[in-house]
Amino acid sequence: MAFGPVPSPGPAPSPSRLTPGRPVRVVEPAEWAAAGIPLLRNPREVVTGLHARHLPTPRTAVIAVLDPDERLVASASFTRRAAVRDGWDLRNALLARLRRVIPHDLRRRSPVRTAVLLYCREGDGRWTVEDGAWMWALRDACVLHGLRCGAYITLTDGGWRILGEGRSGRSPRSAAHRATAAGAVRPVPAALPHAAAG
Repeated sequence: MAFGPVPSPGPAPSPSRLTPGRPVRVVEPAEWAAAGIPLLRNPREVVTGLHARHLPTPRTAVIAVLDPDERLVASASFTRRAAVRDGWDLRNALLARLRRVIPHDLRRRSPVRTAVLLYCREGDGRWTVEDGAWMWALRDACVLHGLRCGAYITLTDGGWRILGEGRSGRSPRSAAHRATAAGAVRPVPAALPHAAAG
């Protein structure tokens, strides 16, 4: 016999999220658009900066933290070798990288810094279930690290696209070659924490 409070089971996943082989923790486009994700003032500059720093190839995720003036405070990149199974796994991967490059802001009354996620993948920039799993992961990782949840950006051969906003551009785009391995450490200013892990 066990004593103590019974944990709340939380909302049950909708039937559409229970398809075999489909990630369970997924944010749908309408839900993301309604969440009030802050708009980037200069998305091309943010995307160009992250692309130049990390040179992402397909399956590379770049998590970046921006200050209130949209200056890059810290960033990390890593490549997913296995297929995405669930947003939970992705959330844990994002949290691990955030903890390496920047202290949490959980003591603040409200978040000051914003995390954005750039994910390089094949296909076009339209929403996929995999994107939904990454969006869930970004949103949850931000809550657990005391950050505001910012933009989710896909990077493909066709260019970049901010999901939920409709803003996009043709350059930069996914790296056409793999000469530089994703996750390699790049030179950065001494004041800018940065990490990259394979």
